[in-house]
Amino acid sequence: MLQEESDLSLIIAQIVQKLKGSNLYSQLERQAWASLQRPEIKLESLKEDIKEFFKISGWEKKLQNAVYSELSVFPLPSHPAAPPEHLKEPLVYMRKAQGSWEKRILKSLNSMCTELSIPLARKRPVGEQKELLNKWNEMGTDEPDLSLFRPVYAPKDFLEVLINLRNPNYENGDSLSFRTHLGLIQVPLKVKDIPELKECFVELGLNIGQLGIDDSTQVPPELFENEHVRIGQKVLAEQDSAAAQQYIRQGSPTALRAELWALILNISSQPEDVLYYEQLKTNVIQHDLLVDSLIYKDVKLTASNDDYYFVFEDYLYQVLLCFSRDTSVLSHFAYNSASPPKSYIRGKLGLEEYAVFYPPNGVIPFHGFSMYVAPLCFLYHEPSKLYQIFREMYVRFFFRLHSISSHPSGIVSLCLLFETLLQTYLPQLFYHLREIGAQPLRISFKWMVRAFSGYLATDQLLLLWDRILGYNSLEILAGKNSGTSRNGTRLKEAPLPWNSDKEPQVLAAAVFAFRAVNLMEVTSLAAAEKENYLRELKSMYLGDIVKIHGLFWLFKIVS
Repeated sequence: MLQEESDLSLIIAQIVQKLKGSNLYSQLERQAWASLQRPEIKLESLKEDIKEFFKISGWEKKLQNAVYSELSVFPLPSHPAAPPEHLKEPLVYMRKAQGSWEKRILKSLNSMCTELSIPLARKRPVGEQKELLNKWNEMGTDEPDLSLFRPVYAPKDFLEVLINLRNPNYENGDSLSFRTHLGLIQVPLKVKDIPELKECFVELGLNIGQLGIDDSTQVPPELFENEHVRIGQKVLAEQDSAAAQQYIRQGSPTALRAELWALILNISSQPEDVLYYEQLKTNVIQHDLLVDSLIYKDVKLTASNDDYYFVFEDYLYQVLLCFSRDTSVLSHFAYNSASPPKSYIRGKLGLEEYAVFYPPNGVIPFHGFSMYVAPLCFLYHEPSKLYQIFREMYVRFFFRLHSISSHPSGIVSLCLLFETLLQTYLPQLFYHLREIGAQPLRISFKWMVRAFSGYLATDQLLLLWDRILGYNSLEILAGKNSGTSRNGTRLKEAPLPWNSDKEPQVLAAAVFAFRAVNLMEVTSLAAAEKENYLRELKSMYLGDIVKIHGLFWLFKIVS
């Protein structure tokens, strides 16, 4: 009990300290001083009267939302004597692997600098600054020569690193349960089993309506949707982040999604936020970074070639270029297993007083990075608001998809969860694909590392991201379930090659279940992708997966 109270006190102290440096704290302080002029504020009951004023005026709710937002990203409690690196990642071999991976990335970046004779950063000439400012809203029309630039790394390179992860203190013979794992990930992390998943994702049960999903429910879909929209409007009127997060677990109405996400992420477009974005824009105009070319290259290779996102090319450049300059992003490295890369002034290598973080936000973009932003362009059309939403989504969720860690929402755990579920509940399919050299993870990894962005149709993707926000977790991405139609009868595309009476699964594994009959006939990894069974997910409406396999296309866990 004493330890719990001590942990709670420490968390409160840290959150208070962080809020003291925020705009909200300054606003609350000004409001408190201003309230002293109000006739209902009495000296003898000053504290209680100001509290009541904050409650009536809505400032108490804003403070609650700010505290809730901090708690959503706050690291799990640990021993007070734990060193800082232990707070970032408790497992030593994970920290070493992440450190080695970072060195590889920096080596690749430095090699590009040397080969192309391009500096990491330079100040733009005045003429170039004016030109960039004039075409700020039309950067998509610019066609710079990027032929010599290459992505620093791609998801497949990252996967090879994860495949080679090993715990040096662990021998397979010590654990029967892990010895039977035949997947590519060979680290003994604890991932949720089916009872734990059922308890965690209880709102995804068959008896609870889900917006956008043709589910078996006693209430007609149109009535559920109307009532769901009414509740959503009430949640927005109350401006309660916790209520919005709970509500969105059943999906968000399209018309309310932008406001609900902003409420959950505690984003409000204040004048100072717009000014901060303009300052970042000025920094982009004044200074040219090598990573700018990597961003241009990535957008050209991904979003510009996507039927859904090519129209947002200008937005993507604006957001990502500003993001690369944003030093506030560095704060997330306090709970990220990664560390921001450093650059040294020429001739001062190794001297910390001459070191700066590069890029300023500490994040080196990889192939596909721009796809974290692209779906958000459908919701937010004001650049500064779009930027704020993306930045918060990144520091809460997306960074875990390209960092090596033991966190339950980290990419290593997601891969292990995916393989464990697939091996346990689709053993024949898993073994068949493994034998022909088409390990399922080699196919699904690129889906998960990009949170399915670019692989699912946008309306389907936004429903998925609703649940990521609702559960404050990325575990939704990894994996399936036995099925009945709305009237209770099992639906089949074809006879299933396994016993499917009790099949739990997550989204990535659900796609394999959907194509299981076809995949049992392929003879190679190339054949699986060539036949378009898994490559083109955009043609799959996830409602079809629900109808055929009884899957709630995220995580419908039933007994």
